[in-house]
Amino acid sequence: MSICNKKTLLCLAVSGSLFSVSYAANANDHHDHNHHDGEHHESEHRHHDAHVHGVVETNIAQDGDHLLFEITAPGADVVGFEHAPKDDAQKQVLANAVKTLNNPNLIFTLPENAKCTFEEAHVSHNLVNHNDHDDHDHDHDHDHDHHDGEHHKEHGKHGEFSAQYEYHCEAISNLDQIETQWFTHFPHTHKMTIQYLGDAGQKAASLTPKSSVITL
Repeated sequence: MSICNKKTLLCLAVSGSLFSVSYAANANDHHDHNHHDGEHHESEHRHHDAHVHGVVETNIAQDGDHLLFEITAPGADVVGFEHAPKDDAQKQVLANAVKTLNNPNLIFTLPENAKCTFEEAHVSHNLVNHNDHDDHDHDHDHDHDHHDGEHHKEHGKHGEFSAQYEYHCEAISNLDQIETQWFTHFPHTHKMTIQYLGDAGQKAASLTPKSSVITL
């Protein structure tokens, strides 16, 4: 069972308020996809705008003593490609990435005095074979300007990963910062955007390999 099925309020906060703030705050980062307009992706427009190589989006929602992380990352940032694995080497890279993502203690460091206990992870990706979809090499250096017309309709979904982590924190009031080791494990990422919503209010930040701590 996914975390969202169990923690409806937290997920509504993440998928509603945080995503709306994230979309507005990072509009300038997504200018490369402005040409993907029109009617053909109206329901997925925000999803595609949010897909920028080198940029990972993280939303954090806190409600009482519960803390929920939600990460959306392009496949290129995580494994270096955005299609189904084509050989054993790529299969191993994918398996290693999923294993790492399923261990949030490798991704985030929370203050010890907040007494946060990891409870559940839910990791998914769409780097799988769908008929001839894997023939579409959407690697890290792929030119997005060619994604238009019928071709874009056929390959509407970018390869990406999604991860959700749930924590229970006995002393949530001591949660004054969050550090990430994402850049160590996934060096293709240049920036991680953070949107936080909790008792401390709402906060946005951009983390980089040289600045990987958000102060709450």
